[in-house]
Amino acid sequence: MRHGKKINHLGRTSSHREAMLSNMAASLILNKRINTTVAKAKALRKYVEPLLTKSKEDSTHSRRTVFSYLQDKDAVTELFRDVAAKIADRPGGYTRIIKTGNRLGDAAEMCMMELVDYNTLMVKDTSPSTKKAKTTRRGRTKKSDADAIA
Repeated sequence: MRHGKKINHLGRTSSHREAMLSNMAASLILNKRINTTVAKAKALRKYVEPLLTKSKEDSTHSRRTVFSYLQDKDAVTELFRDVAAKIADRPGGYTRIIKTGNRLGDAAEMCMMELVDYNTLMVKDTSPSTKKAKTTRRGRTKKSDADAIA
């Protein structure tokens, strides 16, 4: 029975799982998008979203707390300098999981995990756009053409 077992152990020891999640979180922050299995992505989402929330307040304490999780100076610098500025007004939900099908070797369910504000394809364009006038596909006869026929 699995009563009360809330986390997915991912078939690893506790230290291995923590190291893997730390490395994946650093890669996600540095690259903005990673490909992984759905189970790892769901575990990573629980790991990285509190770090992203903590990065909104740039203090020495929050930097040290985040560094204790990530163990990567470059990732911490990138997180507090660039990522935090983009997610400052977002109240949560910083990551997106997009399923990409099954892996060829073992049929594991794969996905792409990305930071929401960094996907240029799905971010809505808020600038005013110039729309062309709506046209119909059928050919209409102009008044001058109608007069010429009659």
